[in-house]
Amino acid sequence: MDIVVIGSGFGGLTAAIRLQAQGHHVTLLEKRDKPGGRAYVYEQDGFVFDGGPTIITAPWLIHDLFALCGKKTEDYVKLVPVDPFYNIRFEDGSIFHYNADRENVLRQIREFSPDSKDVDGYLRFAHAVEEIYKVGFELIDQPFTTFASMAKFLPDLVRLQAQKSVASFVNQYIKEERLRQVFSFHALLIGGNPYQSTSIYALIHHLEQRFGVWFAMGGTGALVRALAQLFEDMGGRLLLNQEVSEIVINEQTKRAEGVRVGDGTFYLARTVVSNADVAYTYLNMVPACFRQKSTDRKIKSKQYSMSLFVLYFGTDRKYENIAHHEILMGSRYKELLNDIFKRKVLAKDFSLYLHRPTATDPSLAPAGHDAWYVLSPVPHLGSGTDWRTMAKPYRDSIVKYLEERYMPDLSKHIVTEHSIDPLHFQGTLNSYLGSAFSVEPILTQSAWFRPHNVSEDISNLYFAGAGTHPGAGLPGVMSSGKIVADMIGGDPSSSKVQNMSMTEI
Repeated sequence: MDIVVIGSGFGGLTAAIRLQAQGHHVTLLEKRDKPGGRAYVYEQDGFVFDGGPTIITAPWLIHDLFALCGKKTEDYVKLVPVDPFYNIRFEDGSIFHYNADRENVLRQIREFSPDSKDVDGYLRFAHAVEEIYKVGFELIDQPFTTFASMAKFLPDLVRLQAQKSVASFVNQYIKEERLRQVFSFHALLIGGNPYQSTSIYALIHHLEQRFGVWFAMGGTGALVRALAQLFEDMGGRLLLNQEVSEIVINEQTKRAEGVRVGDGTFYLARTVVSNADVAYTYLNMVPACFRQKSTDRKIKSKQYSMSLFVLYFGTDRKYENIAHHEILMGSRYKELLNDIFKRKVLAKDFSLYLHRPTATDPSLAPAGHDAWYVLSPVPHLGSGTDWRTMAKPYRDSIVKYLEERYMPDLSKHIVTEHSIDPLHFQGTLNSYLGSAFSVEPILTQSAWFRPHNVSEDISNLYFAGAGTHPGAGLPGVMSSGKIVADMIGGDPSSSKVQNMSMTEI
């Protein structure tokens, strides 16, 4: 056997497809009964709920996979644009309808801030993030193999103010508080605190403005199924219900020989790619005696992103005033983020992401019904919150909030529901501390400083996914899969890689 990929999230699927297309024999092992990882699909009572990512940007990363295999995306899955990208709602009743229409954006800025210079500020901000994009996003699928290879970009990073947070970067251009939130919340989509994440992530604004926000008809799960089918059509082998318990290391060569799953079955491999959580992989799959650099202490000392509480629910009525993607800003912004990321306490208030996919694809619910999920960022399990007792009252407070402000009589119309919390991320998704996005995207945990795409201790162990370079979010994890495939290279007869150095952005 040539290559084993652990985990079928978007990073693992991308790596597996590319490696199979290169001529390797790839086996993809998935713990659960469906592929997708965090993009799992729940189906109940006639409703279909995407478990995780719902926002598709950088669609060319998807098209490139199919083209690489001589296929067409549209033969496997249909992607459609979403407009508005998001409705961003504030508790004073104001709504910012956010899309790529420059005149629409400028008109709303004038309405939100009629007596300020925020229109000019926004134009300068848009130009600045375009410059960040040119430097940052073009490097997203390239590894930094040494510190020196990263250092040559330091002048650009200093020029682009990478040392600033997303919020402080935005705030130097925008003065009106609600508009500051509109143009800085994106860091939360990749597990970052806008007041701590490097301003490089402000490039998400330009990415969306240039390429749009997309949705896969049938839900994100339809995209997962399309990629899994593409992998199998290329001759790859996908095995479900196969939870890897150990990456077997040769004591003499210090190289991975394969993996062992829970029932004791051993899968031989020249190379192993882990799309599992990086911290979990090291702490639970690789014996400590083989980890001189990636020690338990080093892994545990990193700063991990927040977790999530997500309620999936179906209603027997439609709420036509709600868009596909809604960002519901609470009365506090910076203070709430401090509670989540710094103080690590479960606040009584919240800001929410509300997802209504039936606004675009009614087939995801019975006729006349709506499918939903509402997501609330919460501290990871380092907070000590007992979710066995807190999940129900927290769920009730969210439903009450939605009912009072946005969705009249909601509690009377919920006909099915399911929820996940940090315990799910820890126990089912094997995420350290129940973090939903792995290593937090701050400057000192980005680029070369992030867990590397190839292990510093085991030369034929690679990593794809949110915890390695370049980070969380669909573009990030898919790019990590490309990086890994490019590093391993296309010679299936050799277990050597094109570059054995460690890497990142």
